[in-house]
Amino acid sequence: MAPAVKAFKGMGMEGGVARWYDRTTRRDMPEFVRLAARIAALVPASAAVLEVAPGPGFLSVELARRGLDVAAVDISKTFVEIARRNAAAAGVSARFDVGDAAALPCADASVDFVVCRAAFKNFSQPVKALAEMRRVLRPGGTALLIDMRRDATIAAIRQYVDGLGVGWVNRWFMMVVFRTSLIKRAYPLEEIRRMAIAAGWTEPRLEASALGFEAWMTR
Repeated sequence: MAPAVKAFKGMGMEGGVARWYDRTTRRDMPEFVRLAARIAALVPASAAVLEVAPGPGFLSVELARRGLDVAAVDISKTFVEIARRNAAAAGVSARFDVGDAAALPCADASVDFVVCRAAFKNFSQPVKALAEMRRVLRPGGTALLIDMRRDATIAAIRQYVDGLGVGWVNRWFMMVVFRTSLIKRAYPLEEIRRMAIAAGWTEPRLEASALGFEAWMTR
């Protein structure tokens, strides 16, 4: 059974680390655009969407471009500041607030869609975070969890990093972080399934890719 609380051992995403992540991750912008288009095609126009742990806010910005009512919650104050600047620079309206995934500052049944990308493996209370995503969804709403999986190969990770087109120093640093931290914190697919069920979801739909997975959950 998954632990109720998971000690955080990764880098704190504040200050210079968050700003580095902002600069590096924006190279993955085509993926944010594609994901935003997929989500927008699944929800009604002007649907309320919550992004949990948006980081620099690129996905939230792309969702807002498509006319959705977007709010986002991140535990990093620096990320919230960066995301607000990114939204202002893009000329879109999206709300970014500081908050904990395990205690979302949102009312019950207040959103139509919840998305969390590339952050779940770092949550200190993963089951509680999944339960919170379910709590804030309206009946019939959907949550989408996207992350890497424990059995991702080094070759798949290297292909992703190389595809970002960053310099060799950043490539080296990112590979070190993946090898020493991220892949160790990632979950096997069966553990994702168990945690989702423990959080009150019915059987999640899990879709694997070379590097990670998508978990689709309906309230």
